[in-house]
Amino acid sequence: MSTPPSDIEVPRAIAIIMDGNGRWAKQRGFERIKGHEHGARAVRETVEESARLGIESVTLYAFSEENWRRPAREITLLMRLLKRFLLEERDGLMQNNVRLVHSGRRERLPVDVLEILDQTIEMTSNNTGMALCLAISYGGRSEIVDAAKKVAARVAAGELAVDSITEEEFARHLYQPELPDPNLMIRTAAEMRVSNFLLWEISYAEIYVTDVCWPEFRREHLWEALREYGRRVRKFGDVP
Repeated sequence: MSTPPSDIEVPRAIAIIMDGNGRWAKQRGFERIKGHEHGARAVRETVEESARLGIESVTLYAFSEENWRRPAREITLLMRLLKRFLLEERDGLMQNNVRLVHSGRRERLPVDVLEILDQTIEMTSNNTGMALCLAISYGGRSEIVDAAKKVAARVAAGELAVDSITEEEFARHLYQPELPDPNLMIRTAAEMRVSNFLLWEISYAEIYVTDVCWPEFRREHLWEALREYGRRVRKFGDVP
């Protein structure tokens, strides 16, 4: 296995919008689902390399709330691919000491997908290494709305005073509050938007966009993103 370059900077947490699967497939005369199938290798290599580098958490945008608008056949194939991925990657997650978690609206997922997802989460729950968060049936605005509902319910029940609602308190009601906010968000396929992904959590994340479509993303592309991240001056509104 290749040695990581010495000039990269390893962030605590990263998030990835895995874009370009359909475009990659279309360019080769395949069905869109073929792009997602080939993208599974990119997921495997990225997760393994991130764990090896010591990144604390990786969040992957696997299926958005908006993706439910896609043709029924494509959704069925994507859910089937997700189940296969979860089953095939269990050994790798255990070998790499990776803990799987989910972010998104569980109620929209098919029962058979939820069963395999929950089994994999339980199987890896005692792993102490990197957290891999799959954002499935996820939307950034939905997450904020769901958090606001939880906060409102606690206020109505007399458990929480309105004046005690701070950013920190609100964040405790997000889908995965124990995960650190991403320091770096990577987007493939040259698209220049955040697509309703982790709107709260990426407030101060550095954004890196690559022309590479997700099925072709490899550890070398991850290294380049980390190299660029290390060149950034992170001010958080202050003067460096």
